[in-house]
Amino acid sequence: MAIFTDPIREHADFGPGDAEWLHLLVGDWQMVADLAFADLALWFPHPELGYIALAHVRPSTTHTAFHSDFVGEGIRSDLQPLVGKAWNSRSIERSSETNWNSEMALRVEAVPMVRNGRTLAVVTTHMDLSSSRMPSRLELTYRQCAYDLLRMGTLGLWPDFASPTGSRRGAPRVGDGLIRLDADGVVQYASPNGVSAFRRLGDGESLEGRSLAEVTAGLLKDRRLVDETLPLVVTGRMPWRSEIESRGVSLSLRAIPLRDEQQRFGALVLCRDVSELRRREMELVTKDATIREIHHRVKNNLQTVAALLRMQSRRMVSDEAKQGLEQAMRRVATIALVHETLSQGLTQSVDFDELIGRQFRLSAEVASPSQQVRTERSGTFGELPSDLATPLALVINELVTNAVEHGLEGRAGTVWLVADRSEGDDGEELTVTIADDGVGLPQTPHVEGLGLQIVRTLVTSELGGTITWERREGGGTEVKIRLSLAGK
Repeated sequence: MAIFTDPIREHADFGPGDAEWLHLLVGDWQMVADLAFADLALWFPHPELGYIALAHVRPSTTHTAFHSDFVGEGIRSDLQPLVGKAWNSRSIERSSETNWNSEMALRVEAVPMVRNGRTLAVVTTHMDLSSSRMPSRLELTYRQCAYDLLRMGTLGLWPDFASPTGSRRGAPRVGDGLIRLDADGVVQYASPNGVSAFRRLGDGESLEGRSLAEVTAGLLKDRRLVDETLPLVVTGRMPWRSEIESRGVSLSLRAIPLRDEQQRFGALVLCRDVSELRRREMELVTKDATIREIHHRVKNNLQTVAALLRMQSRRMVSDEAKQGLEQAMRRVATIALVHETLSQGLTQSVDFDELIGRQFRLSAEVASPSQQVRTERSGTFGELPSDLATPLALVINELVTNAVEHGLEGRAGTVWLVADRSEGDDGEELTVTIADDGVGLPQTPHVEGLGLQIVRTLVTSELGGTITWERREGGGTEVKIRLSLAGK
């Protein structure tokens, strides 16, 4: 429904906030359809079609009146006069005749949605009258609640911009439980599911005739943990959401104040038992904390190994042995840096730009303690999965070290790191370039050292990519790594 107003932008004379108000209506009108036991359609004038259907919602409390989707189509000729009358009168209009649809008798009402004295759209309700049974008290109450909300729409009082628009995870619905309050917060009616929800919290008496705020207060064991919005929700004064927890049961509450031109005359409170949902969320939080702790401990252990290698290298008499241990120490420290980054977040992905920004400069400085080496980085790596981050960080560390030690050969110079993330034929690709302005590639083939052997193995086996060495234009060497991010 994010773009349902696009077809009317060239015809609509909307003021500030009008389009957002209609989006808020469509985002929340499933509640009205469920309360009204009716299909709802949203109409707007069109120069060629009379009126065009912008949106349609079916009730979850009964069967639908329309099995086909008519959004984007013009209005039926028999319905157009009723919608036009509601648009011009700015009041609710009811069809004087029973409409028939697929052998179903329908009662149709047209409700203008008015804001700042202007009609923005018309909502039609289509309720099945073919059932001959007498409506229950629940149905009568629900339909009255739907009428009150739509009536507020004709006054510009609903939907309310103060209503919650964030994540709907755990948001209560009509079928989960409904409680209707009067202006003083006393329960006028509670659906069976609403009564059951409060019984699970520990209230064993009937809700009707009692103050919902007093009922809720009596169920709270530790008031220090109470959501500060709870009093305003259970009295129906603000259109907010809140939660109450008691005896291991979590209840999500949502209030919808009912108003007319002068005052608030009542409220609807939707309630839903979200105990299982909150339990699963707590399990996920615990697992996330465990994963972070594991990464943290791995990082600490790797740093200990790096420190032991450093101590051992100082005891080496042979320069070759000392250099080998120092290189191993740098590789272990690079892996530890990735785990340190992973331990600080909840996801198994890494902001590689932040990680490599520190590692790139550090690799060049460690490899060149006695020479002046400039480092320049450009491009963006973005978020990378941890299974790519570790080998890629090791590869860049080896190539930067190789560029300083063998490319610059003790001279002052520059090492560049360039990242290019783009769309290829097989999906998203990443190209990493490490370049230097040193002596360039040797003229004759040479035996690769351990570092370059590690690089080739990691690129082909771990990253599933390719690597090429080329002479850099202007002197030096340029190494390109290409890998696919599709499916990663």
